[in-house]
Amino acid sequence: MNSNTPSTSAGAPGSADSTAPRRNSKRPKYSRFTQQELPACKPILTPKWVISAFLLVSVVFIPIGVVSLFASRDVVEIIDRYETDCIPLDSRNDKVGFIQSRRDKACNRTLTVPKHMKQPIYVYYQLDNFYQNHRRYVKSRSDQQLRNPSNEDDTSSCKPEDTTANGMPIVPCGLIAWSLFNDTYNFTRNNQPVTLNKRDISWKSDRDHKFGKKVYPKNFQNNTLIGGDRLDSSKSLSEQENLIVWMRTAALPTFRKLYGKIEVDLQAGDVINVGLQNNYNTYSFNGKKKLVLSTTSWLGGKNDFLGIAYLVVGGLCFFLAMVFTIIYLVKPRQLGDPSYLSWNRNPGGR
Repeated sequence: MNSNTPSTSAGAPGSADSTAPRRNSKRPKYSRFTQQELPACKPILTPKWVISAFLLVSVVFIPIGVVSLFASRDVVEIIDRYETDCIPLDSRNDKVGFIQSRRDKACNRTLTVPKHMKQPIYVYYQLDNFYQNHRRYVKSRSDQQLRNPSNEDDTSSCKPEDTTANGMPIVPCGLIAWSLFNDTYNFTRNNQPVTLNKRDISWKSDRDHKFGKKVYPKNFQNNTLIGGDRLDSSKSLSEQENLIVWMRTAALPTFRKLYGKIEVDLQAGDVINVGLQNNYNTYSFNGKKKLVLSTTSWLGGKNDFLGIAYLVVGGLCFFLAMVFTIIYLVKPRQLGDPSYLSWNRNPGGR
C-alpha cells in the first residue's frame, strides 16, 4: 500500500465515520453584546476621584440638611396627651370599666400657643400602640361594597362584622369601619368658638373612586358590641370624610390622622380651651391618645429626621474625604499602569 495515499478516516464523504453523531456545541455565537464588550464607562477609582466624590456628596447634602432642619423647626406644634387625665380619679384603677360605662366622658383641656401659628392649623388625633397594620384587621373590609350600592351583600371578607344578628348586611362592613375613632373636639379662644373645618381632610382620589356617592350606611353599629363612632345614614360614604380618613390604614403602630382644620391665625400666648368627649377605648390595649395642633412648612409637617439624616450622611462623607486626603498625602501608594487593564487592551489581541 502506498503510504502517501491520503487517509479517508477523517470523515471524508462515503466513509464509515460520516454516520457518527456530530457533537452539538453550546457555545453561543460570538458578539460584543453577549461577551459584554460594548463601549461602557469604566472609571478607575483613583484617590483623587474618591476624595472628590465624597467632597461633592458632603457639599450637596450638608446644605440640604441644614435647610430641611430649619424648615422643620419653623413648624409650630402643640401636643396634648389626655387619655389618663380625662379619667376621673375614682376610676383610674379600672379605666376599661369607665370607658365602657354610660358615665359622662366630657373633659376640658387648656392649651397655650407658644408661637404665632399661621393658618391653616391642622388638628390631628394621634394613637400609640394601635396596630392598624395587623393582617386580619387590614383585610376586614369590602372595597366593592364601599364603591357600589349593588354590592352591599359582598361581606365575605368582613367577618366578624359582616352581618347583623338577623343576617342583614352591614354597610360599611369590617373591623376597620367598626372601630372608627369617636373622640370629639371643640375649641374656644377667649370664650369665642373657633370654627373647625372638617371638609377636604381626606384624599380626593379616595372620595371620588373608593367611596361611592350612592352608598349609604346600613345597619352600622347596630350590634350589641359598639366599636366606635356612628355614621349619618342620610349621607353617602363619600361625604363622611372622618370614615374615609380612618379607612386609610396606617403602617406603623403610632400614627396621626387628620381631624379638621382651624382657618384662623393663633397668636403667641393665646389660651385655647378644648372641650372633648373621651369616648374611644384605647385602655384595653394600653394605647395612648394625643391631640395635636400643627402648622406646616414647604417641606410638610414637623420632621427633624430628614434634616438630621442629610447632615449625618454629609458629615460622614466629609470626614471620610479628610481621612483619605491625609492618607494620600502622608503615605501615598504608587498606582499601576491602567493600560494593562483588560478593557484597555487591543480587542484584536484577545
